[in-house]
Amino acid sequence: MGNKLPEKELLVYIDGELVPTNQAKVSVYDHGYLYGDAVFEGIRSYNGRVFKLNEHIDRLYESAQTIDLKIPLTKEEFKQAILKTLRANNLKDAYIRPIVSRGVGDLGLDPRKCSKPTVVIIAQPWGKYYGDAYEKGLKIVTASTRRIPPDCLSPNIKSCNYLNNILARIEAINFGAEEALMLDVRGFVSEATGDNVFIVKKGKLATPPETIVLKGITRRVVFELAKKLNIQVEERDLTLPEIYNADELFLTGTAAEIAPVVEIDGRKIGAGKVGQITRKLMKLYSELTEKEGIPIS
Repeated sequence: MGNKLPEKELLVYIDGELVPTNQAKVSVYDHGYLYGDAVFEGIRSYNGRVFKLNEHIDRLYESAQTIDLKIPLTKEEFKQAILKTLRANNLKDAYIRPIVSRGVGDLGLDPRKCSKPTVVIIAQPWGKYYGDAYEKGLKIVTASTRRIPPDCLSPNIKSCNYLNNILARIEAINFGAEEALMLDVRGFVSEATGDNVFIVKKGKLATPPETIVLKGITRRVVFELAKKLNIQVEERDLTLPEIYNADELFLTGTAAEIAPVVEIDGRKIGAGKVGQITRKLMKLYSELTEKEGIPIS
């Protein structure tokens, strides 16, 4: 699973400069490193076009506004910095990781000690995140680690504090699974460790509401594709028994795209193979990413 680091040394954008990977450094006193006080996005480019760039930048700025972090670039300047980084690395099919941290401060939590945010943009070649699982389907488990409730930390702040998700991913690794499903503190389905969750039941889609999960951009694209297929989508609480008894199950995310799940906690989902509706959505999504987006050059 995942993508290996590129063999070719790439250039990384740091505060307006493009520097080689081995020189791409930030201070150990940066509060993004010390406290996870930072926001980020995951963006994809396909066939020389950046998919949903405007939507990703809007979400980045919403996350920053929510934590009272002033990004030292306009949205348009940030978009141009991303395109510049892709061009400098001659990348057409890539994963892009823009990060904005609180900046260099001291060992105290006080964000006022950080005089200037740090802006980093990493771009690298990217293939299929889950490898051959798009054909055979993923096998996942339910984690005992519960998702942080929204009244403690909003899931719609895409921050660099991912320890909650990492603890659940460790459970998946220890069970030999490819992903972990996380429940909220009430026992309802929340998210996978890095993706949104959908079920298919009797020809309809259902997914947890945005009040308890990240407002996924790929998630929203699935809503649009389902409408084209005249498939109804419900946003509601989902129980674990509903997951077990779904006809189909899939995950969505920028890195993962639309990833089918065929088994969870040792139970087969539906027929135990990638379902028909999931395949249709995967095909439409692939077609969309190949033709839509902001040109890199």
